[in-house]
Amino acid sequence: MRLSTKGRYAVMAMTDLAGRQDAEGEGRAVALADIAARQEISLSYLEQLFARLRRRGLVKSHRGPGGGYRLAASAELTRIADIVMAVDEPLRATRCNVVGKGCMAKGERCLTHDLWEEMGRQIHGYLASVSLADVLAGRLRPGAVSEAA
Repeated sequence: MRLSTKGRYAVMAMTDLAGRQDAEGEGRAVALADIAARQEISLSYLEQLFARLRRRGLVKSHRGPGGGYRLAASAELTRIADIVMAVDEPLRATRCNVVGKGCMAKGERCLTHDLWEEMGRQIHGYLASVSLADVLAGRLRPGAVSEAA
């Protein structure tokens, strides 16, 4: 299973945005052009992603001088799974395209269907357990749990 650029870039950009705000979400709004330059992401691609993130209520846009984007909720409350899902990134590992129908020619499930389906659930559960604050604080590095203990 592979996460496409939509999901990866949305998480990168949201992490950048979160890093530019203080704990209360105060401060100036962050311009997408600045995020695009820092993260080396196309500005037009980022505009498309942020339109989806705004529609899902994960960011707020501010117009005018000093305009840009802010997180709609704190980095602690913003989950990585929500970001990935907001940009329509499916977290499916099976090759089935239709819910309730298997991937085989006659509609049956393949022998490994349950394995891949459960892996997708595990990945979603993990991403739902991680916040932007966790990413910013580096709590995901190998050994980070033992270092904090």
